[in-house]
Amino acid sequence: MAQTDLDDDLRLLKTAGAEAADLALTYFKRDPKVWTKDGGSPVSEADFAVDARLAETLRAARPGYGWLSEETADNADRLKCSRLFVVDPIDGTRAFLDGSTDWTVSLAVVEQGRPVASVLVGPALSTTFWATARGGAFRDGRRLAATDPLSLVNIRLAASRRVMRAFEPRHGAPPKRRYIASLAYRLAQVATGDLDTVIVSPGAQDWDLAAADLLVQEAGARLADLTGDPLRYNRPETSCPMLVAASPRLFGQVVEVVGGERERAEA
Repeated sequence: MAQTDLDDDLRLLKTAGAEAADLALTYFKRDPKVWTKDGGSPVSEADFAVDARLAETLRAARPGYGWLSEETADNADRLKCSRLFVVDPIDGTRAFLDGSTDWTVSLAVVEQGRPVASVLVGPALSTTFWATARGGAFRDGRRLAATDPLSLVNIRLAASRRVMRAFEPRHGAPPKRRYIASLAYRLAQVATGDLDTVIVSPGAQDWDLAAADLLVQEAGARLADLTGDPLRYNRPETSCPMLVAASPRLFGQVVEVVGGERERAEA
C-alpha cells in the first residue's frame, strides 16, 4: 500500500474512532441494556451501536475492503479481500459496564494478513493511539518507543497469575501485576514503555489484537507466538495461540520462561 493510501486510511480511522468514542460515551455509566454471549461474556447495546456506526462510516468509505468485527456475524467473503477492517467496538466491555476507564475502541486496516494502519481510542481516558506501517506509533501526537531491558530482572509484566508465578524466581519476589481490562490497551502499554512485556493467553481474537499489534511493532517491540512467528490476520480461524509482546532482546528470554511453564503444566 502506498504511503498516501496509508495516510488516507489513517485519517479515516481517526475520524471513525472519534465518532465511535463520542457515541460510546453516551452509554457509559448510564446502565445500557446487557446480554450474555455464548461462553458467558457480556455484550451491551453500546457495543452494538458503536459497531453499527463504525460499519456505516468505514464500509461506506471503502466498499472494497472486507470487514471483521467482534459484534458482526462473520462472513467468509472477507477472505477474498486483500484489505479489510478489523474492529472491536468496545474492547473491555466488562470495564465499560463497571464504570472503569480502561476500555477502548480498536480499529485497524489489514493488508495481506498484516495490520498497516491502526487507531486505538480510550474514550474515558481521553487518549488516542495511532500507527502506520513504517510510519511509527504515536499517542496523542507523541512518538512511542518500547523499552529494551537487558534481562528479566525487575521487568514490568502483565500476564495471568499462573504465568506470573513462573517469573518469580527470576525476580526474587513476585512481579507486580496490574490488571488492564482492555487487551488492546494492555498491549499498547508495551508500545508506550509503561510495561516491558505482556503475555496473552490462548484464545484472544483478531479484533482484540490487530490495532495494538501495529502499535507494538512500530514502537520497536514484537508481538508473536512462542515460535517467534508474527500473527497473520484475515484467516478463517480468528482465535490466536499464546502470544508474547516484548522487545526483540527480551522476547527470547520471556518465551523460555513461558515455554517451560507450559511444559510443566502439560506434564
